[in-house]
Amino acid sequence: MTCCDLKCGLITGTVLGALIAVLGGILIPVGNMFIENTVHHETVLENGTLAFDTWTSVDIAIYRQFWLFDVQNPDDVVGQGAKPVLVQKGPYTYRTRFIPKKNITFNDNYTVSFVLPAGAIFEPSMSVGTEEDIFTSLNLAVAGVYGLLGHKLANWLIQRSNSTLFQNRTVKELLWGYKDPMLGSMLGVFYPVRLPTLDGIHLIKHIYSFMIDKLYIQNKYGSSFHPFLDKKEPLYFFSSDICRSISAKFDRTVDLKGISVYRYLLPPEALASPVENPDNQCYCTDPVLTKNCTTAGLLDLTACRGAPVFLSLPHFLYGSNDLHQGVIGLNPNFDEHSIFLDVEPITGFTLRFAKRLQLNMLYGPSDSILILNKIKDYTIFPILWVNETAVLDDETADMFKKELIARMELLEGFQIGLIVVGLILFASCLIGLIVVCTKPNNNKFSLVVK
Repeated sequence: MTCCDLKCGLITGTVLGALIAVLGGILIPVGNMFIENTVHHETVLENGTLAFDTWTSVDIAIYRQFWLFDVQNPDDVVGQGAKPVLVQKGPYTYRTRFIPKKNITFNDNYTVSFVLPAGAIFEPSMSVGTEEDIFTSLNLAVAGVYGLLGHKLANWLIQRSNSTLFQNRTVKELLWGYKDPMLGSMLGVFYPVRLPTLDGIHLIKHIYSFMIDKLYIQNKYGSSFHPFLDKKEPLYFFSSDICRSISAKFDRTVDLKGISVYRYLLPPEALASPVENPDNQCYCTDPVLTKNCTTAGLLDLTACRGAPVFLSLPHFLYGSNDLHQGVIGLNPNFDEHSIFLDVEPITGFTLRFAKRLQLNMLYGPSDSILILNKIKDYTIFPILWVNETAVLDDETADMFKKELIARMELLEGFQIGLIVVGLILFASCLIGLIVVCTKPNNNKFSLVVK
């Protein structure tokens, strides 16, 4: 090979290497645009998209795990005004959301309406006992009339039916209903949800705009948010449990079955007192009970739910000291009692969540209600707490990695490969060209010597 041929080859290699590297660089924004367009298309809630298939699917099991509180000293509480001593037992696990959504209708105003059937199937293998386990718990009807009726009328109803402050009920009765002797009707914490029922007509925003009034495309579990999440931005979702939207904040990145997800936590300020968080002012309905709206960790849902119930995190996590001092036996634990969402940041899909809430009712002193004559102070009494949880199964995780992550990694690898190969070819040829051009001509050197 002549010197001229070598130089021409090196020049060609240098130019080709530069072109390959530039092509790899150009493919980065082009590839990102392709991925972004694909994700935006698949996260639109309409027939044929991944978001629609996920939203309508019941393949991923959602479980409700219940822990119930058993009163150890009911006679001492009524007769001496002692603090209730509580022992929790659980979980009693049920599978929920096993019935597909019905009457899904896309409306002209960019909304979707649907009926959400509700039901629960007991899972003995995931429970500590049977539905026939008996608990001593607060009498729901007595607590109800105490909070809603005048005390003289409440006492008349209680005395007429020989009702007591505490009652013995099975798990099945407490959760799904029993005929109450005082009210003469069915009563239960979740009555009548045990059998498949229609959980109202829901209305959500259609995903032509990714954010409308800070409510992203989702059902009430916050199952999907807008794609390409920013860690600095909180996630807003509507919670029917408290009749309002709340936010979750980014905590850290975790690995879920080989998928990198963002973990979001419900921050303490979500249940802070109205003094610290004005958004909770509407839940402060009783200045005496809330100590002039300074009590944290408790939301009065009487107006929201139509019953005198109070919502908190399990074991009064983030709650004020007076809540913990009202009963004996609670031990708040962040890992066991906090709420979190694990969201895939590219698609905005929630791949795992744990919604943990505690249902409480109130009783207190009363001169007019005989069974409360010895009670010394208002008590927020925990009935039970629930962990509603779901996680994508292995098959779905493999499909997700194959359809999204693997393709992105392949595209990214191809882009990087082009850049690396191009740069190596460019650098090696350029170095070779410089060496050839600067190398002394041996023929001329020999001529001079002669």
